[in-house]
Order: sequence, then C-alpha cells, then structure tokens
Amino acid sequence: MDKQTILVVDDVSENIDVLVGILREDYNLSIAKNGKTAIELANSIKPDLMLLDVMMPEMDGYTVCAKIKEKDETRGIPIIFLTALTQQEDEEKGLLLGAVDYITKPFDPTLLKARVKTHLELKAHRDNLQKLVDEQTEEIKKTRDVALASMAFLAEFRDPETGAHVLRTKEYVKALAQHLKPEFPDQLTDARIEAMFQAAELHDIGKVGVPDAILLKPSKLNENEWKEMRNHTIYGAEVLRKTERMLGTTTLFLSMAKEIAESHHEKWDGSGYPHALAGEEIPLSARLMAIADIYDA
Repeated sequence: MDKQTILVVDDVSENIDVLVGILREDYNLSIAKNGKTAIELANSIKPDLMLLDVMMPEMDGYTVCAKIKEKDETRGIPIIFLTALTQQEDEEKGLLLGAVDYITKPFDPTLLKARVKTHLELKAHRDNLQKLVDEQTEEIKKTRDVALASMAFLAEFRDPETGAHVLRTKEYVKALAQHLKPEFPDQLTDARIEAMFQAAELHDIGKVGVPDAILLKPSKLNENEWKEMRNHTIYGAEVLRKTERMLGTTTLFLSMAKEIAESHHEKWDGSGYPHALAGEEIPLSARLMAIADIYDA
C-alpha cells in the first residue's frame, strides 16, 4: 500500500526537523516554510493531511487554512494546527475555519502520531464513502439515461422521422444555451444546460398519444386532425407530470422536460400552441427548443 502524504508547514527549520523525525518512517512528507508555498503545494500534490503552524510571517496559518478551504479542489484536505497558542479562542478560531484538530507545542510524539493516524483513517473512510456515492450516482444516471432513451425510442418507433431529428436538435439546444449563457447566467447554469440537453430528447414524446392515422398520414391534415396533432404537446407534458407524481417529487430534468414538451410550439407573438403564450411567458428552455426544432425542420 502506498504511503499517504503529509504536508508539513512551519517557518522554523528545527520544528520541521522534529516532525520529519517523528513521521518519515510511516508517511511521505512534503515541506513548506511559508504560507504561499503551502498553498501552491496543496494545489499541486493534494496531500492527505496538512500539519500547519499558526504563527508564521507574512501569511499566518489561519489565512492559509481559509484559502485552502475556499477551493473545491483542496477543501477536503484535513488540517491539523500545530501552535504554541493555548487560548481557547485561538483553538476555536482554527476549528471554525475548517481545521480538524489543534495540537499545542511542545507536543508528545506518541500523541501526535496517534492523532495524525486517526485523522488519516477518517479521511480514507470519507473518501471511500464518497467513491461509493459517486458510483451509485453514476449508476442512477445511467439508469435514467437508459429510461430516457427508451422513451425517445418509443416516439421514434411511432414516427420513424423522429430519431435523427431528436439527436440533432438536442445538440442545437445545448449549443444555443452555451452561447447565450452570459445573457442568462441564472437560467443557463451548467446544471440547467445539461438538464435541458437531456430533456430535449423528449420534446415530441407526446406523439405516442396521437393516432397512427393522423401521425403517419401522407397527405395534408384536416382541421380536426391538425387539432389532435397539436395535442401532442399536452400529452407529452401529462406523461411527465404522471412521472413526477409517481416519484413523489420533481427534478431539474423533469421540470425542463415538461417545459420543453408542453411549450416548444409556442411563438413569441402569441400565435403558437397549446396555450398561446407570448414573449417571456414562454420558458427559455422551450424557446431554445423551438428554434432548434424549426431550424432542423
């Protein structure tokens, strides 16, 4: 098993020598003698633990800790403060900044090794739990994607022209959303764009409710047939609402899918269907879907 890595941060060489002497047999050690170097090393090597002195010139340990905890990439690194400060408020300040422990100098080598070992074991346990969560999340995502593809294939089975159209339009929707992201920063976050991209596959899912005689009619539809064809927007939204009711909740993906399925034939001037929405009454996701749908057609 590979040795875990500890980043030792102290501006006093004698203190570093003591720590290296205690820990070098069991761990890989990296050394920093100031806060700037400590932050750079934390970002580059992602140590399993930091032993961080508080009293350092230019940038003290509290500031280093705060900067480490600011970034997603380094936030999970456990930090143990090593300091001569003994006031309760000093310890409280360190723990509030996100440190996992606070050891005062001079420290007992056996106690130091025991607490380092404990916190490294806790980190390994957290990392393993996170790995399991990530694997389960990925499995759920794959299951969702398969179910989504199955629903899209169902629409394609009813209307053979749908398949390639679905694949193209979802890419157009994503490209448009990414291009417009600076104009709509709240509505076009990365998560919402991804949900929109996936949900676009279901924009015509309601066509499964349209009779074959109408859906596949080679000639022009009459007024009643056209009215029924337009109902595919209502059918699609209702299918997705029933899915929500079965789940007992909603998700960003289902919310986007409902908007797109129901409103992608609305028009800016209010002449669209099924609800004659106009302007910004039309959800942004449906507006992008409408552009992609018409462009592809």
